[in-house]
Amino acid sequence: MSKLLKVELTLPGTLGEEKLETIGEDISAWLSGNSLQGWEELTAPATRDVTFRFYLEPQSPLAEIIASYAASQWPMATLAVESLEQQDWSAAWKEFFTPIDIGGRFEIVPPWLADADHHGLEPIIIEPKMAFGTGHHATTALCLGGIARLVESGRLTKGMSFLDLGTGSGILAIGLVKLGCTGLALDIDPQAVLCAAENLELNGLPPSGQPDAPVLLAVGGLESLSPDMTFDCIVANILAQPLIDMAPVLSKHLKPGGALILSGILTTQAPAVALAYTALGMPEPERIDEGEWSGLFWV
Repeated sequence: MSKLLKVELTLPGTLGEEKLETIGEDISAWLSGNSLQGWEELTAPATRDVTFRFYLEPQSPLAEIIASYAASQWPMATLAVESLEQQDWSAAWKEFFTPIDIGGRFEIVPPWLADADHHGLEPIIIEPKMAFGTGHHATTALCLGGIARLVESGRLTKGMSFLDLGTGSGILAIGLVKLGCTGLALDIDPQAVLCAAENLELNGLPPSGQPDAPVLLAVGGLESLSPDMTFDCIVANILAQPLIDMAPVLSKHLKPGGALILSGILTTQAPAVALAYTALGMPEPERIDEGEWSGLFWV
């Protein structure tokens, strides 16, 4: 029986609300930067302790560095790591993973609810075992909500092309494909690309690389694109600093009048990210906040 790790990083409530929020934002940004978009954030009613709970495979590089990194960056936090059998871990996800209605168009569901009534919504089936963007994280929901609004406004139609940069679970690419678009999904993490390939299969989509495949999966970043490749829609759910750094190159891959959706951005970082793109001549984006996270939309 394969093993998985349940990791809990807990901040003591005695730090006070303001400090808990500041350190919590730092932890969330770090987890998101390591492709862990499926964690739980729990607050103990009695002590106000805040616990970040997530799951790792033992061979994940993060499993080896989490203890030393947490000790150096957040010495006030306590770290608990428990080894679980695969079946126990799956049961834990079944308690946590519930269907999510996004934008009145998509419903994110796990495989065990694939045949349920989706109430007229477009189902996106995501296997949560790798914790790559299950849709529970605000940044994923912000991006999917932006995609839904593009369809409602008529800006995104069947046959259009897309780039999903930092695809993770492939959830955004799958949503775009189900709307009739075709495109390219990139991630610098090979494990994420494998996870996305599994989710393509779960959604009944042809494997990447087949002649009729609507999405091509590949390991890499912007550097893997030829300079003349452009897209009708670009979605990038990454982190603020990479989005700022790549602005001059990323913007060149957007077709004139195309739609750009960016997330993975803390609300405090959103103005700097927006400025990196408006300084290139792009208009001011629409900004939507959800909790401590922001989405920027050029639509």
